[in-house]
Amino acid sequence: MELANQIQAWLYAGSSSVFALFIGIILLSYLLEDLAIITAATLAVQEVMPMGTALFAIFVGIATGDLGLYFMGKSAQRIRWLRYRMFQYQRVRLINRKLHQNAFATLFIVRFIPGLRTVGFTLSGFIDIPILRFLVAVISATSLWTILIFGSFYQLGNVAWLKDSHIIWALIPVGLCLMWMLNKIITTTLLRGMYDNVR
Repeated sequence: MELANQIQAWLYAGSSSVFALFIGIILLSYLLEDLAIITAATLAVQEVMPMGTALFAIFVGIATGDLGLYFMGKSAQRIRWLRYRMFQYQRVRLINRKLHQNAFATLFIVRFIPGLRTVGFTLSGFIDIPILRFLVAVISATSLWTILIFGSFYQLGNVAWLKDSHIIWALIPVGLCLMWMLNKIITTTLLRGMYDNVR
């Protein structure tokens, strides 16, 4: 968390090139995706970086992070004790079953549930879900989530009276709280029947 705060502070200093900001947002997304989305939207609103570049940096960061989890799962196939231990956990067994039944829908849903992303994406590589199917599901869900959240904060930040005020920096903690609440609503209501056993 401290590293994420340091990266965020460096991004807000605004003394770096657009390319350096692009890389910084990608690195921040590896640590805290939601914070990276809000930070990128704030930088775009402040015109420190172009909106399209900020949005693309978020997308690249999240997509490559998800792909990294997939390949971690692939490499874990070679570790015998890990293969044995993974399937001792009920959460892993349930997601494994769901991935075999309908990989696309499961991966799409898992993208929106913080507690299941790492397990679902790593397990996808571990059990050899075809990489094309994984990419299509994850990129679709990532695009939807990123555009929805980034777009909302970008539009809110461009409201004239808010843009001219120092209150705009309050969007970051407020945004994180709203995203946390949205994740909770998705987890506890929309997916109650499907994923009750893994929470």
